[in-house]
Amino acid sequence: MSTIDIKNAQGEVVETAELEPSIFAIEPNVYAMHEVVRAQLAAARQGTSNTKTRGFVSGGGKKPYRQKGTGRARQGSTRAPQWRGGGVVFGPHPRSYAFRVNNKVVKLAMRSALSDKLAEGNLHVVKGFDFDKPSTKAAIASLKALGLEGKKLTLILADDDIDSFLSFRNLPQVRILAACEANTYDLVDNAAVLLTEPALKYIEEVLA
Repeated sequence: MSTIDIKNAQGEVVETAELEPSIFAIEPNVYAMHEVVRAQLAAARQGTSNTKTRGFVSGGGKKPYRQKGTGRARQGSTRAPQWRGGGVVFGPHPRSYAFRVNNKVVKLAMRSALSDKLAEGNLHVVKGFDFDKPSTKAAIASLKALGLEGKKLTLILADDDIDSFLSFRNLPQVRILAACEANTYDLVDNAAVLLTEPALKYIEEVLA
């Protein structure tokens, strides 16, 4: 059974939690993580690039010169692809780059990412921040006490932890997610992952 220290906002260990081995102690599946991250990045693409084919370029209705007798190659339109100002052949058009990944693979990828972070010592759990009011200064002090100051960090909070969200949102190196938004890309694209205890329980329930 894997265990992890739960700290308070001052960086002191207050208790130890047992982690579900099927989530935090598996052999990371690199292929699953790669496939899910690729799907996430593909779905985020705008897909709005567009080019005009010869049928959409204005002009070019008249044959530029007669068919025979000029010594030049025959041409039917000045908007053909070989002409300057002509249409584009096989250019990009608006499309969706998204593709589907099975839910089992999505969950396996998240389990793999969490297991890898724990094995490398880059997974941290805090009991809670308990801010009286939103305070960026207090948020910075908490990160310093936890030994995470200056690191590129993914912070996962409980869905209703508004004060913590408002406290950390101005820190450029911190990416904040609600527990229900946790995903593979944000779990791997960082130097460390910090979860609050309620967020940890939520993720264990979802991935169990």
